[in-house]
Amino acid sequence: MINWFLLGIALSAGVVLLFRDWRLTFSALLLNYISLAFFLAQQQFLTPDLALASLQLSTTVFVKLITGVAVTCILTITALTFSRDYGLEDLDEFGLAELRRAARAAQRQHASQPFRLSDYVVPFWTMILALLASIALPRLYPIASTPGIDFAWYWLGLMGLLTIVTAGDLLKVGLGLLLCTSSLDLLYTAVVSAPEASGVGVAPLALLSLVTILLALVIAYLSGLLYGRLKTLELNELYKR
Repeated sequence: MINWFLLGIALSAGVVLLFRDWRLTFSALLLNYISLAFFLAQQQFLTPDLALASLQLSTTVFVKLITGVAVTCILTITALTFSRDYGLEDLDEFGLAELRRAARAAQRQHASQPFRLSDYVVPFWTMILALLASIALPRLYPIASTPGIDFAWYWLGLMGLLTIVTAGDLLKVGLGLLLCTSSLDLLYTAVVSAPEASGVGVAPLALLSLVTILLALVIAYLSGLLYGRLKTLELNELYKR
């Protein structure tokens, strides 16, 4: 039987690694948080005390869901802010001429290279290797109670690390860090909820949610610094200046 929540976790994390458009990757991140929250509710790591339609949810899981929505909103507002140019009225005629020249150069570059398949070769094959590793590692080094949980946290961790390695802009690095954080969150929840473990603590889970939001705010702040200096979020511009 197909576990649709686990499938949602896998597909959304793969989209984050593969694609560059923040509209796709941020939507995938939101889907990942939603799928992860319902996956946690399905596994019943925490005693459900809320009724959402036909699904019973724990308050802690619901807080995780709200955290995911808040993180996605922070990053989306950041991307919308720094994908536009403001303050044009403060530029003189020479500044406006330079801005128009840069815009024409960027337009010519975009027209000459609208889509390059080679940009997706490395992320695709690294994703295939991560998939094989996520299937093999739960058999070799099982940690959680079920292979599905082990696959989920291994997959999220590997997708996060590979996203960071292959990232071309600062927001993509933030997405990778957030996937790694979700992996650690899932691993902690699964391990401490085992019958022989001490049980899930509300304080550590709340701390993980706080760290996740703070991480999104740090990424937004660093994006503002980078954009303020270079007028772009592309990391390769750091090596040209």
